[in-house]
Parts: sequence; C-alpha cells; structure tokens
Amino acid sequence: MLRRNFLASAALSAAAASTAFAQNGAVKRKGRIKQGVTQGVFARGASLEDDCREAARLGIQGFDLIGPSDWPLLRKYGLTPSMYPLGPGGTIADALNRTENHDRLEKSLRAAIDESAAAKVPNVITFSGNRRGMDDHVGADNCITFLNKIKAQAEDKGVTICMELLNSKVNHKDYMFDHMAWGVDVMKRVNSPRIKILYDIYHAQIMHGDIVRTIRDNIQWIAHFHTGGNPGRHDIDDSQELNYHFVMQAIADLNFTGFVSHEYSPAPGHDAIQTLDKAITLCDV
Repeated sequence: MLRRNFLASAALSAAAASTAFAQNGAVKRKGRIKQGVTQGVFARGASLEDDCREAARLGIQGFDLIGPSDWPLLRKYGLTPSMYPLGPGGTIADALNRTENHDRLEKSLRAAIDESAAAKVPNVITFSGNRRGMDDHVGADNCITFLNKIKAQAEDKGVTICMELLNSKVNHKDYMFDHMAWGVDVMKRVNSPRIKILYDIYHAQIMHGDIVRTIRDNIQWIAHFHTGGNPGRHDIDDSQELNYHFVMQAIADLNFTGFVSHEYSPAPGHDAIQTLDKAITLCDV
C-alpha cells in the first residue's frame, strides 16, 4: 500500500475510534479557541499515549510537532496532528534565507505537503534561519524566492506552510525572523493563503510586545499561535507578564479558526496536568 493511502486509511480508522472516545467524558470547553499542545507541556517520561489521553480528556483538539508514524495514535484520541514536525522546512538556524538550502528543502517540503494533505494535517513548520551576517532584506528576498516555488502546491493540497517568529534576544540568537514587520513583508510579497506566520506569543512578547494590537493588525497573515509564559517560558498564569485571557479574547473576536497551541514547560515543582488544565481554562474564552 502506498504510504499516502496508508495514512489516509489509518486516519479514517482512528477517526472512528476517536468518536467513541469523545463520548466518554472529555471536559467540555466553550471552544471559541481551538486549543492544541506540544509534548513539552507534559511530564517528562510520560508516554505519548498517556499525553494524548490526558490532552483529549482536558478538551484539547490538536497536537503539534508529532511525526507521521504517531498520527494514528493522535487520531485514536480525537486529536488533530496540527503541525508537521521540524525537519522538512529546515532547522531554526539553517533554513529558507540561504539559497544553498533551497534545492534540498524544496524536495523535503514538497514531500511533507503531500504527506500532510493525505492525512489531513493542516500545517507544516518552517523557519527563516539565522542571519550570520546576511542583510535582512537579502534574507527576505531569498525566503520569498523559495516560498514562491512551493506555494502553488501548498494551495492545491490545502496545506499551510507556517514560518515561525522567534526571539533573538534570549533563546535564538541571530535568528532573522525576530520582528513581525519582517515576516509580514515576506507574507505580503508571497501573497498566498497557504503561506503564513506561526505567531509565537512568548517570542513576540520578548521582542516587541504590543501583542493584541499586532495580532489585530496582522491576523490575515497568521495561521497558527504558540503560547508560553514570559519570563521563563513556564506556566501561562499570574506568575508572568501577559494577560493570556485578554489575548485569547482578542483572537476569538477575530473569528480565528486555526489552532492556538501551548508550548511552555511547567515551572519546577508544578504538576504538568494541573498546569495544563489551568492554561486551557484560562484560554477558553
């Protein structure tokens, strides 16, 4: 059986299983924000199946950055594989802004688009890459050249390529897409409904703040969100500086239909499941 046919068949079987699971008492949420998770929000050492079971029980709908071999497991618990993992779109430090990467990344991203479309995975992640002395305008031009090559396939397949905004101040020194204006310029010039931004709220808060205004002004260029508490990238509660309930209210009021996925790590000594429950409740506006 072709891999794409196997994935589609597995997705259908898992969807049937997930219907039965959904009837067994998951926490009911308002659902205006379609919430997802990354594996880092769970306790270290827990199995992926345990993580999926708890996520589904708490009302989570998506699971980011999990590879194709585990997509049937996510579907078993009614979870959408909401973001293809790192790899096909390059690494954080070495990606689309360097033309010497383009041939290799075009092959891997095209394969990831096809695989995602077959399994109804909505998004594939990519990055600008680090500057390493490159002018930001040159880097933007190089990213645009690459994205223009693959946008037609992404549009035809209904899969969105998401370039992530990251901070270069604390976590990812020298990363090029560290300000929203740079990414919006790239998106406007590519001008595709399937080439958009992964707006990581934690990273954006470190670089320029003004989160809600930035989201409202640029929502048409954003396909996906990540959360995390600042400082420290821990719990999104009153121990950090962002009012996440207000941010989520603003996103919901914009009729955003993509995923908002939690990408923090629980603070030392905090129970992972209790922390996640609090985060979901806070964001369930």
